[in-house]
Amino acid sequence: MADENIRRVELDLVEGMHFRATGGNRVTVSIDSPSAPGNAPAGPSPMEMLLIGLGGCTGMDVISILRKKRQQVTGYHVEVTATMSTEYPHVYTDIAIRHVVQGNAISEEAVRHSIELSETKYCGAHAMLGKAAQISSTYAIEQAQVVAAEAEA
Repeated sequence: MADENIRRVELDLVEGMHFRATGGNRVTVSIDSPSAPGNAPAGPSPMEMLLIGLGGCTGMDVISILRKKRQQVTGYHVEVTATMSTEYPHVYTDIAIRHVVQGNAISEEAVRHSIELSETKYCGAHAMLGKAAQISSTYAIEQAQVVAAEAEA
């Protein structure tokens, strides 16, 4: 019987610095390093994957909580920007998360509270990266776009 608290990923070298990573669900993702000039990387770098993990972790928390609060979210965008140290090992020192929620009659309090719960209770990536970097969050609420056909009806 497998321990549900243990996670395992596997990485296989494809070529150069390109690896194919496979998670426990057998879904694969490519990671790469900026390659020689003129060659496009095959995927995000390992350090970018940390930021993707943070954005995904908090994003999934926030949208789940907003849905439980019955908010009419029609779009949601998470942007993560980070500053790295100049000394080795290059670690993130400051991380800014920006949440942009689109919808109809979205409650500012619901968005604020959802982000707070993610940061303080649910998001493991935030808890781990917060031990090494200063993390800040901001949010914006945008009214849902009205489709032309709906406006004419």
